[in-house]
Amino acid sequence: MPIRPLPETLINQIAAGEVIERPSSVVKELVENALDAGARRLEIELEEGGARLIRVRDDGGGIAADELPLAASRHATSKIASLEDLEQVLSLGFRGEALPSIASVSRFRVVSRQADAAHGAVLAIDGGKAEPVAPHPHPPGTTVEVRELFFNVPARRRFLRAERTELGHIEEWLRSLALARPEVELRIAHNGRSLRHYRAGEGEAGLRERLAQALGAEFAEASLRIDVEAAGLRLSGWIGLPTAARGSADQQYFYVNGRIVRDRLVAHAVRQAYGDVLFHGRHPTFVLFLDIDPRRVDVNVHPAKHEVRFREGRLVHDFVYRSLHEALAGTRAGSIASQPAAPWPGLARVGWVAPPAQGGLSLPLREQAAAYAALYGPAPTQPLPAGSEAHAQPEWATASAPTEREADAGEAPPLGYALAQLHGIFILAENAQGLILVDMHAAHERITYERLKAAQDGEGIRSQPLLVPMVLAVSEREADAAEQHAAALQALGFELTRSGPAALSLRAVPAILAGVDPRRLALDVLADLMEHGSSQRVEAERNGLLSTMACHASVRANRRLTVPEMNALLRDMEATERSGQCNHGRPTWVQLTRAELDRLFLRGR
Repeated sequence: MPIRPLPETLINQIAAGEVIERPSSVVKELVENALDAGARRLEIELEEGGARLIRVRDDGGGIAADELPLAASRHATSKIASLEDLEQVLSLGFRGEALPSIASVSRFRVVSRQADAAHGAVLAIDGGKAEPVAPHPHPPGTTVEVRELFFNVPARRRFLRAERTELGHIEEWLRSLALARPEVELRIAHNGRSLRHYRAGEGEAGLRERLAQALGAEFAEASLRIDVEAAGLRLSGWIGLPTAARGSADQQYFYVNGRIVRDRLVAHAVRQAYGDVLFHGRHPTFVLFLDIDPRRVDVNVHPAKHEVRFREGRLVHDFVYRSLHEALAGTRAGSIASQPAAPWPGLARVGWVAPPAQGGLSLPLREQAAAYAALYGPAPTQPLPAGSEAHAQPEWATASAPTEREADAGEAPPLGYALAQLHGIFILAENAQGLILVDMHAAHERITYERLKAAQDGEGIRSQPLLVPMVLAVSEREADAAEQHAAALQALGFELTRSGPAALSLRAVPAILAGVDPRRLALDVLADLMEHGSSQRVEAERNGLLSTMACHASVRANRRLTVPEMNALLRDMEATERSGQCNHGRPTWVQLTRAELDRLFLRGR
């Protein structure tokens, strides 16, 4: 066939194949245009999951009548005018392909009016064939109707899923948008029935309300608010507590400059930050917003703008990882940031352990603290002799008992004072808010694990030479990377040198991981260094080993503890990072408030 230019309609239909995957893609493009036009109120009406009708009405700036044909033509936009604009774009749309692509595969109609115009105007396009612009009544803003999506591309229409499935995709995208724009009101209707109404809100209260509207009150109650700024980057939002992890990654939202994106680099950083505190196969929940200079991120790398490319990917990865890692480290038992999961179905939500209320402790708890100090006095400061019952946990005996002065002043620790041990498994303690229940094995396992990690971190990673060097067959690219990252490999405990164009010689491995398959570990670490510029493989393997050691070294069920030992364990929990959950992600403690106990026993009714 001779070379010839494609017809304009076919060009638009090809573009539609990249931009318009399904009805949710249409909703995304139309809503983003409305937000770029300054809309604060949006109404989305759908029929048959969007396949029959998508109507988006907004109160934005509107389009001039003489610009309507341009708005529906390819590569025409009001959002950028130069390469410099593209390199620092902050608008959600910028390519000028959405409306012509949509209009080429549907029966399309747009009505718009600017605030200072006497009346609105309408433009209708049927399968890419436009009619003349005509006057039409309309309030300030724009309404876009898309009917019979893919009516002229039957092969594409056959790929649409069931009505419920397509509607689910639309609802999920609108949920992600609602989280990013709490100041915008959204009304959604389907087949003439109201589906959702996201009310607009401002400030921190508006953010919290929108979070509850979109993801439920449980998400807000079981998450940590974070706001970290460094190196020209700001990360804010909410991360779910480890005990609130889910079986699927359905509550993970990440935004770059207000645009929701999927990014493998960020996903890797989040997985690493949660690596120490989750059950295997569980997924963390989060709603995170990264603010970055738009010149440091390229948003023009995906036709539907689902992905971005960071100019300093390693910096972004480490910033996200460190921010989340430190936030999770603060979830120690007794911290205001630490909130365990509800202990059993049907019970009211477990409360946060807050600092003592103004005015000090209740009288019974003050009396308990004084009695504790009078009976037991200061705890011994020397380790117990070998062979004694408590020798396995000698560090517990070093915690100081409360003094009479502290008891009189009403200074209660967050986890209170031990009352008793239940079934040789749980510690019952009383604090200013009510009753604390502690799983003593899970709690001691976390304490032991964090101490083992701290000891290892203090020593650094020592290498152990192999008796016989191991030759690894690799690609030339991997061999080049091993030379490039030689210093990083050495810091991780590896001695890995190039022995040929496509061969490496492994001479030493991290001493603590001498029993791990050295070939697999070395190649996995090298792969991480090539992809991310860093690797936590050694740390992850080491932590897995230390976690096993901590589990075996921790106090077992049915071991009877004395009251001083129980109180010392509570104090250790308050001082240990991540002690709200054990190494496997199980909660270590729960709080039952006085109000919840009253409800259980119908007191006051």
